[in-house]
Amino acid sequence: MSSTSVTESPASSDHGTDLVPLVLVHVGLLVAGGVSLSLDRPAQGWGVLATVVAYVAALQVAARRSGRPDFAALAAFLVPVSIFQVLPDWVLSGLVGTLRFPDTGGVRVDDVIPLAMAGMWVAPLFVAVALAGGRPALAAVLSAVVFLGAEIAAPTLGLWEPTGDTTRWGGVAIYVVPAEAALGWATAVAFRATRTSSVPTRVGAALAVSTFYLGALVLAFFLIDVAGWRLTA
Repeated sequence: MSSTSVTESPASSDHGTDLVPLVLVHVGLLVAGGVSLSLDRPAQGWGVLATVVAYVAALQVAARRSGRPDFAALAAFLVPVSIFQVLPDWVLSGLVGTLRFPDTGGVRVDDVIPLAMAGMWVAPLFVAVALAGGRPALAAVLSAVVFLGAEIAAPTLGLWEPTGDTTRWGGVAIYVVPAEAALGWATAVAFRATRTSSVPTRVGAALAVSTFYLGALVLAFFLIDVAGWRLTA
C-alpha cells in the first residue's frame, strides 16, 4: 500500500491537501436535494435522480482535486457499492415487506425502488468512512450515526419509510441500525483490502459488501422482530 494510506486522518494538513472542493460538493448536494424534494411529483423523482447522478460525478472530480488519493479511491469504490445496494433494498421491499419507497416520479426498478437509490448510498458512506480515516470500528459507529439521521428524515422527505410489523423508535425500524453499522465496517474493511487491486476484484468486493449487509439486515430483523427467545422442550 502506498504511503498515502486510507488510514490518513481526513483532517490531515498535508501540503497538497485541499478539502474545499469536497465541502462544496456536499453543500451543493444539500441545496440541490432540497430544491428537488420541494418539487411536485413526478418532477420530484426526476429531480432527485438528477441530483444524485450529478453528486456522484462531482464527488469523483472533487476527490481527485483534493490531493488525497485515499479519498479519490474511496469515492470510486463507493460507486459499485451503492449500485449493488439496490439489491438489499429490493429484498426488503419485495420479499421481507419491511420497506417502502413512495412513487415520486422518475425511473423505478421493478416498480419498487427509485433508480436514484443506486447512487444515494455514496454520500453517507463517503462521510462515514472518510471521517473514520478508514478505520473499520470507527466507520461502523459513524455509519450508524449518519444512517440513523437519514432514517429519521427519510419518511418526512418522502424518500422511503419502514413498513410491516417492526420494532420502531422515533419512526425508525430498529433492526436497520446495527445492520447499517455493519455496513460501515464492511465498507471500510473491503476498501482497505482491495484498494490497490484490479477493477474486477474491487467490484467483487463491492458486491460482497452489499451481500454482507443484506445478511446483517435479515439477521437483525429476525433477532429483534421475529425470534421468540424462549426455550421449549
